[in-house]
Amino acid sequence: MAKDSASSNPASASTLEEIRATRIQKAEQWAQAGIQPYAYRWECTHSAAVLQEKYADLPAGEEVEDEVAIAGRILARRVFGKLAFFSLQDETSTIQLYLDKTVIRDGMADQPEAFNHLKQLTDVGDILGVKGTLKRTEKGELSIKVREYALLTKALLPLPDKWHGLTDVAKRYRQRYVDLIVNPQVRDTFRKRALITSGIRRYFEDRGFLEIETPVLQSEAGGADARPFVTYHNTLDMQLYLRIATELHLKRLIVGGFERVFEIGRIFRNEGISTRHNPEFTSIEFYQAYADYHDFMTLTEDLIATLARDIVGTTQITYQGQAIDLTPPWRRVTMHELVKEQTGLDFETFDTVAAAKAAAASIGVSVDDSCTAIGRVLNEVFEQKVEETLIQPTFLMDHPVEISPLSKPHRSKPGVVERFELFIAGRETANGFSELTDPIDQRQRFEAQAARKAAGDLEAHGIDEDFITALEHGMPPTCGEGIGIDRLVMLLTDSPSIRDVIAFPLLKPERTEAIAANAETEA
Repeated sequence: MAKDSASSNPASASTLEEIRATRIQKAEQWAQAGIQPYAYRWECTHSAAVLQEKYADLPAGEEVEDEVAIAGRILARRVFGKLAFFSLQDETSTIQLYLDKTVIRDGMADQPEAFNHLKQLTDVGDILGVKGTLKRTEKGELSIKVREYALLTKALLPLPDKWHGLTDVAKRYRQRYVDLIVNPQVRDTFRKRALITSGIRRYFEDRGFLEIETPVLQSEAGGADARPFVTYHNTLDMQLYLRIATELHLKRLIVGGFERVFEIGRIFRNEGISTRHNPEFTSIEFYQAYADYHDFMTLTEDLIATLARDIVGTTQITYQGQAIDLTPPWRRVTMHELVKEQTGLDFETFDTVAAAKAAAASIGVSVDDSCTAIGRVLNEVFEQKVEETLIQPTFLMDHPVEISPLSKPHRSKPGVVERFELFIAGRETANGFSELTDPIDQRQRFEAQAARKAAGDLEAHGIDEDFITALEHGMPPTCGEGIGIDRLVMLLTDSPSIRDVIAFPLLKPERTEAIAANAETEA
């Protein structure tokens, strides 16, 4: 932030507590002057970005008499006797305020101290509303020549002086409101996130899908291998879980006769936190009757390529320095083929779990003792040795049945299911499959999962009897898929961490202490 040449005694205002006390005094001085320091409304006619665009061709030194009114936050102040220049930021951009004592005196004749109040009682961070005309200064800066103004909000805490140089990343996430104020790129990320989410919704609605909300509180967590959050309902006297997926309820809707449904919603998983994982995140799950996983791979290519063109302007993107081509079609390869290609191990030749584990160990892959199926060993090798190499969009197909309890068996390959995962930039972005519609097979897989739960697997779940009952009423051939919206936003905004695209990520609580340990220099 630029230094404020009119700071009130900056040498003494060395801590946040002192700065806050000084600003409270200024708020009281506004009130004593008959001006409410916390206004009720302001009528804007333009935004800063619109003005910058509309008057882009206004020559240096020229003025126009068009009346405008905008509001925003003061980011910088420069005061020179009877002239001052403020930088004002609204949601869209910034614009300079040209503050001439004579002009303000004439425009606010009922407030003879109006210019002095601007000089002495405003600070960086305050929110102003201004009215005036447009001029471009001799130095070429488009400015609002302010005729009148109103203090809309007196900020009691300062903005950081060198926010971009902070090494405490957690502080940016914890005080996201400050991050958004001082970092336009962060605002752009969340603006794009909103556009991506609305674009996804529009894409599916245009293709006849209905968005139907499903419960967040569930009596049986299901639809994924994940540890749930547990809660309790006092009136019903029952333990409940926050949902780990929307899958099983959306498939109930397919049983009920809807043929195309989706839901964009929050998912909760009580698991580790990393640059790719947050305990609550946003996903879209969508289901279409009479479709299979080949149909949804084609749909997914088109959806993400469409979003890239609409949001970024191209399917040729760069993520963390890596060039990625999102132009369809994308590679489609089976898990067996890809593991063999990357490691030289052909898991289709192993007859026993012991042989599979020995082969995995030969390439440095550690497999837990609880892993009792060749397919699970195969998946461990993929996750440890192959996953991070998939930079270009790749559909990983035909997963082992042991790790896919809700997928339909492959129509021609024993031991695998018709499932795909989409990997881009070395991380899973989507997961879809031809849905299992055989209630007998589904019960057997649920029973195997329940046995894992009984053996201590915290990510395995019990039998959802009501879902089995739904399947026994008959579910048409269906394909379903889930896409992690947070990871997709990371990709399309070139964000390195999932916390960069979640406005308020979950963090450990700070120790009880003052507003901050070290004050930034008053701007």
